[in-house]
Amino acid sequence: MKADLFIDDRNLGGLPDWGVIYEMVKEKKTVSATETPQLEGYDLLWSDEFDGQTMDETKWNYEPHEPGWTNNELQEYTTSTDNVFVRDGKLVLKALKTTKDGQDYYTSGKVTGQNKTDFMYGKVVVSAKVPEGQGLWPAIWMMPQDESYYGQWPKCGEIDIMESLGKDTTISYSTIHYGEPHAEQQGTVTMTGADSFSARFHEYSVEWEPGEMRFYTDDVLVLTVNDWFTAEEGQDDKPYPAPFNQPFFVQMNLAVGGNWPGNPDATTDFDNAEFEIDYVRVYQKPEYDTNVQKIVKGLVLLGAVTFDLVSKRKKK
Repeated sequence: MKADLFIDDRNLGGLPDWGVIYEMVKEKKTVSATETPQLEGYDLLWSDEFDGQTMDETKWNYEPHEPGWTNNELQEYTTSTDNVFVRDGKLVLKALKTTKDGQDYYTSGKVTGQNKTDFMYGKVVVSAKVPEGQGLWPAIWMMPQDESYYGQWPKCGEIDIMESLGKDTTISYSTIHYGEPHAEQQGTVTMTGADSFSARFHEYSVEWEPGEMRFYTDDVLVLTVNDWFTAEEGQDDKPYPAPFNQPFFVQMNLAVGGNWPGNPDATTDFDNAEFEIDYVRVYQKPEYDTNVQKIVKGLVLLGAVTFDLVSKRKKK
């Protein structure tokens, strides 16, 4: 938890110097650092509690992009502190609606850990609160450090720890993408009323191991996946557990519009279009068994006994 505000005893004549106090609060010198908790069976690899005054650029990159860069999204991702900033111990990604050349124009924030906090295998834990509003699309997800290693998406793999749509923030999605051809597996959680994903902070996590991934929301298991694949189209699959046997990085963004959420409308409240992240914590086990195999549908003959092994591979 974040520490309580502490005001020192500088004063004039025994009375508080409110000017000094104001400056101290404004400069956030009174917020103590958060101690990242340990997890049994894991070592802390890195974390960001967002206790500073600005985003820590030793851990995160701004990732600017023009509108329409992907998924027909409307926003420009910028490096502006109007779109990406730290406030009250939280990273805020804020979508803004303006005008440009007489047309509605949207800006927002996206940050990545690429080439700064990449890792292979571990547990990622993120606490966040999503914004409400038609056309808003917050996401916490992971991509490979070298997207070309197995080939461009979806061959490279994608790990979506959390996505939610602003038009219905009672649902959270956890998904992995892989292939060629493209395939995905997805789990969902529904929480309503005061427990919705826009009403309060929730904790999202993934345990990524060589042969299996497990996704959780508030420590409740949402999805288990252990049968992915990747291949060049028309060729045999790459050896399992490709493509998820390479370094990935965490990224977070707040998209506006696009194929999945649809575009914003008159009901979208951009004054409150803020994706808030309280912390990001990445842990690793001391070691992982990388000698893993995928169960494939077929018949395996052992002596006089035949076993039917079932694969859960899902193609789209």
